[in-house]
Amino acid sequence: MAAEGMVEVLGYMASVMIAASLMMKNIIWLRWLNFCGCVLFVVYGSFIQAWPVAGMNAFVAAVNIYHLVVIYRSKAIADGW
Repeated sequence: MAAEGMVEVLGYMASVMIAASLMMKNIIWLRWLNFCGCVLFVVYGSFIQAWPVAGMNAFVAAVNIYHLVVIYRSKAIADGW
């Protein structure tokens, strides 16, 4: 498969990850899947030199990480760690 085709597949994979994340009832799964989709979109956006796509998804990935850290810290405190 040509390199352009692989980049296109990467974009589709990112889209599927984002869509799947929005179907999650569990907020932790939602954040992790959305984070993975965002990372794939950052790579995709970089390959096609679509800097707004890469930049916005990098920002959303950082937001997901922030919320995951908050969730895991609050769980650790609640569990007595």
